[in-house]
Amino acid sequence: MGDDQPEYTMRGRVGGTFDRKRLWVLLNANRLLLTAVVSAAMFGCFVVLGALAPFRAFMVNMGPSRYVFQALVGALITGVTLVVTITQLVLSQEIGPIGKHRDRMSDAMSFRDDVEAIFHSISPPEPESFLQALIDNSRENAAAFRAAVEGNDNGELVDDVTQFTDHLADHADEVVAKLDDRTFGEYAVVEAVLDYNYSEKIYRARRIRDLYDDDLSEDEERALVALVQVLSFFGPAREYIKTLYFQWELVDLSRNIIYTTIPALVVTGSMALYLSPTTFTGATLGVDNLVWVTSAGVTVGLAPFVLLSTYILRLATIAKRTLAIGPFILRSSERSSDIDWE
Repeated sequence: MGDDQPEYTMRGRVGGTFDRKRLWVLLNANRLLLTAVVSAAMFGCFVVLGALAPFRAFMVNMGPSRYVFQALVGALITGVTLVVTITQLVLSQEIGPIGKHRDRMSDAMSFRDDVEAIFHSISPPEPESFLQALIDNSRENAAAFRAAVEGNDNGELVDDVTQFTDHLADHADEVVAKLDDRTFGEYAVVEAVLDYNYSEKIYRARRIRDLYDDDLSEDEERALVALVQVLSFFGPAREYIKTLYFQWELVDLSRNIIYTTIPALVVTGSMALYLSPTTFTGATLGVDNLVWVTSAGVTVGLAPFVLLSTYILRLATIAKRTLAIGPFILRSSERSSDIDWE
């Protein structure tokens, strides 16, 4: 095994600078702020196009704006229906017979019992604290494994374990620090969890066991198994927290779309009813006032769809980057260069 180690953050494990910036926009950028920026860019494009002579003449002579706003009114009403569907999807997870909820409760308690058997204490109730506890425990088990092999006669084994456990401990410290003072519902919690590439750590631990099986004593192997076990608990815990976060985000999405759809319906409905090529005369900054007003109206009408896009882009990106569970590594950037298999 080599000494190359993957980066501590998910963005750091992405290839080029452009990809890292794109990932920041997809995941880290505030959804409402991103919606405002995209909407402002759309407004600018509409104004620039409307200022060009051929497009301005077409708008004034043909009066297509009313038909555009009529279409937007219908699209917004359809969008409200979509919001209702999304809300029903979330609610469907909460509505059911008592047996379903009892099974969910039983599974949750069973998982906590298994985890607490490793913790030797009650696990924290908050999702972010629970994940912190798992990461802390993986660091403690890594330290125990390193201490167990320090006296081993195989120098390569000691070196590989030292490199592996040092990297795990440093990474755990960084992720735990990110989770401090965070509250569930913030993307920062999910971001920190995604940074902790437990799959690669499970692989490296199992690889050490495969390479040096004959050199590991019973105590050393027991310490290694304990480390793999706590890392394997992190996988389903992360997936469950991710599912709760998706539901949280979908509820926020539904609410925010309603907030933006109502004013958008008022604006687009008013434009469809009352706007004509002669309603707004004159020019501002060399651009016809009709162009300014029409561009603003279209931008407001499209705002709910921009908002929907920003939320879905984040959720889809998270889902794509967490498709696998366990020691499966789908992206080459997520692993160290020494991972191989004969």
